[in-house]
Amino acid sequence: MTLLPAEPDTGIVFRRTDLGGAEIRATHENVNGTLMCTSIGNGDGVKVATVEHLMAALSGLEIDNLIVELDGDEVPIMDGSAAPFVFLVECAGIAEQHVPRRAIRILKTIEVADEGRSVSLSPADGFSIAFEIDFDHPLIGGQSCYFDLSDGAFKRELSRARTFGFLAEIDRLHENGLALGGSLDNAVVLSDDAVLNEGGLRYADEFVRHKALDCIGDLYLAGAPLIGHVHGVRSGHKMNHRLLEALFAADDAWCSVVLDDITGSRRARPATIAATA
Repeated sequence: MTLLPAEPDTGIVFRRTDLGGAEIRATHENVNGTLMCTSIGNGDGVKVATVEHLMAALSGLEIDNLIVELDGDEVPIMDGSAAPFVFLVECAGIAEQHVPRRAIRILKTIEVADEGRSVSLSPADGFSIAFEIDFDHPLIGGQSCYFDLSDGAFKRELSRARTFGFLAEIDRLHENGLALGGSLDNAVVLSDDAVLNEGGLRYADEFVRHKALDCIGDLYLAGAPLIGHVHGVRSGHKMNHRLLEALFAADDAWCSVVLDDITGSRRARPATIAATA
């Protein structure tokens, strides 16, 4: 994967170098899969899977315009978090573009809910997220978190939270062609009563923090930063996508605004990640 600078108003665009440079814009309209990850496609059969961790990193770093070149159909999983992407982009450098940075302001509460799961967007002055999970596992149980995503909070509080899975489910996933590259190097793996990863957890509540990270990445497919408050209860990729669909179906629920307190939108200078998905 290679990250390349892009001109203002380009947005985030994925480019498949193994398919002649076919491009997919990272927008909610192009989401074509939400099973265990978020996948986007261009309508011609070209897709890119597992975009959410990279999208979360770009949201947290305020990257608006970027070309993501890939030689395969999945973003490298790295360590299962957004931290490697944050690190590499910051090493490459971030350049301001001197055009107004636009955002999507939430004007009224929009919520989707189904069988005890829900996710909503409500009006707020900044961007914040609250998330709740409830797993029938002694090391997870019920967890909740709240973060005001300003002043680098994403990098400090969420970026290192890793995806997680259960040892008991691995055989079933493999039988269905899923999680074939999963290992202790790129996920937190739980047995019935223990964390199997050397070093244990990065945060006591790493599980709910990762679900919040996923949600931030999914919602950056709005195509611009959000000004509002997100509240998720046991939500996942499918419901996060449904929330964006509901938001943009309600013309009175949002408006486009210029962020007066930011001098310009930003872009990443080239950075290369040598990794496989």
